[in-house]
Formats: sequence, structure tokens, C-alpha cells
Amino acid sequence: MKVITFILSLVLMAPAFADDENPAKELLLKMADAVHNRNFDASFVVVKGKSMEPYRWLHAKQGNTELEHLSLLNGAGLEMVRIDDQVTYFEPQSEPYSIDTDSIAGPIPEVLFKDVERLSQHYDFVLGGKGRIAGRAAQLVRIESKDEYKFNYWLWLDAESSLLLKSAYVNHAGEMLEQLQLTHISVTEEPAALLLEMLNRKFPTPLPAAAITKNEANTGSNNWQIGWLPEGFSLLKSDRHKLDLNNELTDYYLYSDGFVEISVFVQRPLPGRRPSGALSSGATTVYVHNSGSFDVSVVGNIPAMTAKAIAESVARPL
Repeated sequence: MKVITFILSLVLMAPAFADDENPAKELLLKMADAVHNRNFDASFVVVKGKSMEPYRWLHAKQGNTELEHLSLLNGAGLEMVRIDDQVTYFEPQSEPYSIDTDSIAGPIPEVLFKDVERLSQHYDFVLGGKGRIAGRAAQLVRIESKDEYKFNYWLWLDAESSLLLKSAYVNHAGEMLEQLQLTHISVTEEPAALLLEMLNRKFPTPLPAAAITKNEANTGSNNWQIGWLPEGFSLLKSDRHKLDLNNELTDYYLYSDGFVEISVFVQRPLPGRRPSGALSSGATTVYVHNSGSFDVSVVGNIPAMTAKAIAESVARPL
């Protein structure tokens, strides 16, 4: 009887222990620390269906200064440079510009390099199996959505350095929709020469990101009512502007749950009534809804049913 009582007490204590110590979350925190403090030179590809985008990613810590360089290697190219809390973007056919921010807006969700604890209300951190990625021993960590309205996100971390080796958006059937795969990584003692050269370059005066968000959020945010969003999403910014694609005036809203961003565009119907429907590329869904008096487009790394529900919930304020 005493043995049974002892075993029962252990079972009752187990959930509290598991809540206090989550090995999957600890690995994610170690990855964030490694990304900010290690010197590395990596190449990776982002695979969406039949398309593939190659990148080169360099990072270094020179004294107390953090240096990062991310470049898209195909097409006209795209270059992003970060020195501590300033990021400069060099885009084709436009003037370079700088922003006061501590993260590059690249293909890896920024929150993964920060405190992932903020995601714990709407996502679970689950330890998966071990494998081999890019010739290195890897540990799988799964970020699982607590509802069906968002995709899951899986990461394979280098067992030695804690750096990211592979990641994927995964639907609730376990299918990988979009993958990021490292093809090469070199962890070094000294920073790459390219990064050290950045210290001597002159960059544009940064635009305060907080000020931009504040101004945009106060423009056009009351023109429409978004009646439904998955739990955890809040408005980051909104504005009214003309789309480059068709020069049409649109009201724009950007929402985030800290991990996924959702863009909502509302505009007058275009000539020729278009049926409502969704298009997908990798994990990205574009859902267009024709309400009769206005069109709604929802774009984000979310399931089509989620985009459809958001689009159909848009209405004029009462």
C-alpha cells in the first residue's frame, strides 16, 4: 500500500515538474543565445513547392558589437546588414534605408532569436527525435499550435553548437509545407572579414521603427471592422495606401501573435467580378473574398480556412 501511495505521489507531482522544466523550450533559448553570440558563416535554401531561394547568412560578435549579414543570392539580389540595433536594407531599384531594430526581417521568424516564452500561451514546445542534418547531429524541437487555425513549426538544432540546421512549417496532418535547409555552416573563432568591413561602412540615418509603427497604426485603422482573428493576434499597424500592383487605394492592416503575421487588404471591387478563393505557395496563403461592395485579401503563413474566416469577417463599422 505504501508503494502504491508513493508511486501515486510521483504521478501527481509530474505535471508540475514538467511545467517548470521544458527541455524543448530550453533548447530554443540556447539556440537564441548561440545565434547572438557565436561567429558563423552559413548557407541555406528556402523551398516552397517547386521554387527555391538561396541565402548566405553571416554573424559575429566583435567585442560588445553584434554584426549580421543576410543576402539573397538569386535574381537582382537583396542585402540586409545589422550592426547591433540598426538594420540596413539594400533592395533592387530603390535607395538603401536603415531602421532602428534588433532583428533582420528574413525568412526565419524573429521571435526565435528572442525569448520564446511569449509564445507559450498559444503554442506548445515539444521535444522530438534526433537525426542528421547537413552532416551534423541534430535534435528536433516542435513548436505546436494549440488550435487548428495556425500551422506548426519544426526546428532541427545542431547538437554541438545549438544553431539552427533546418526548419519547416508543418500542417496538422504532419505534411511539410515550406522548408528552410542549411547546406553549409562553419562556426569559427574569428569573425568573417566581410562582417568586420561593415564597421567601416557608412549607412543611411535610421528611421525609428517605433515611430513608423505609431504613425501607421493611427491611419485608417477605424475604416473597417475585422470581426474574427485566431486567439493571440493583435494589430501591429494599419494605413491607407495605393498598391503597386494595380495603383488601387487600399486599407491595410497587419496583425501578429508574436510568431506569425497576417496582412489584411480591403479595397473597392475591381472590374469584373472575381470568385472568392485561395492560392497557396509553401506555407503562404492568399485568400481573396468578394463581398459585393468591397474586396478583402488576406495574406499570411496560415491555413486557407483561417484566411477565409478572417476575410469573411470584415465589415463596415456600425
